[in-house]
This record gives sequence, C-alpha cells and structure tokens, in this order.
Amino acid sequence: MESSIIEVLSIICMSLALGMDAFSVGLAMGMREIRLKRIAMIGLVVGIFHIIMPFIGLLLGALLSNKIEGIAMLASGLLLCAIGIQMIIHTFQKKDNQILEPIGFGVLIFAFTVSLDSFSIGISLGLSGLSTALVIMMFGMMSTVLTWLALLIGRKTHRLLGTYSELFGGAILCAFGLNVLL
Repeated sequence: MESSIIEVLSIICMSLALGMDAFSVGLAMGMREIRLKRIAMIGLVVGIFHIIMPFIGLLLGALLSNKIEGIAMLASGLLLCAIGIQMIIHTFQKKDNQILEPIGFGVLIFAFTVSLDSFSIGISLGLSGLSTALVIMMFGMMSTVLTWLALLIGRKTHRLLGTYSELFGGAILCAFGLNVLL
C-alpha cells in the first residue's frame, strides 16, 4: 500500500516537472491575444504530444537513446530562441507576417518542442517498472492543464503589459531556449 502511494506521488512529480516546459513557454505564447477556444485546443494538442513522445521514446529507446536525445534538445533550444527573437522583432515592426502563430502548424511545432523532454523520459520508462500507460496518461493530463493555466495567465498579463507583452514573451522564450541549449 505504502509503495503504491510513493509510486503515484513520483509519477505526479515527474508529470509536473515535464509539464513545466509547456507552462513556461505557454506563458510567453499566451501574451499574444489568443481566444479561449484556441487556448483549449493548444492545451489538448500539447497533452497529446506529451502522450505520443514518451511512447515513441519507449519504442526507440533501445536503438537510439543517447544520440537522439542530444540532437532533440539542441533543436528544441534553437527553435525556442528563434521564436523568441521573432516575437521581439515583431514588437518593433508592425507587420502581420510572423514565423510562428499559435494556429495550425505553429501549434504542432510548439507542442513538439515542449514535449521533447518527455521523449527522453520515455526512453527510460521501460526500465523503471512503473505502469507505462498510467505514466504516459498522467504526462498528457498534467501538461494539458499546465498549458491551459499558462496560456490563461499569459492572456491576462498581455492585457496588463499591452504592447510590451510580446517583447516580454519573446525574452522569456529566448531565455528558456538558451537554458535548454546550455
């Protein structure tokens, strides 16, 4: 009984840790004017990616573990920096052509980027002995809720900061991208 409680608590903590990427990037993305319907969809897509990526990691773990993880983290950091720089530049230019909008393909890139760390966790899941289905579902649920929360907070912050909210959001993304790279 006590070991199952400890196991559930460790799964919750691991899910929280993995969902914090989506939360921090979601804060920056939420500083754009995003409708509630779009926020709901973005959170669901991020949650689905947090289910798919560890599952793929679990399947490919034996073949490619160390090689893929380093490349994936490098790509994630560079992409976050690029999006952040684009947001900062967009603050000073009043053009409507953005590299990444939180719609369509942009949502998929966002979800992929924030779920890359769950891929590497998936690699080690098979060795842990934990209930893989429970862990993967918890990753998805936690990241969905944290993404929703971050986008809603970012949306409120946008109203407080006005024009500078996108500059602030871009700076957050750049900092987060540099953190991933370093």
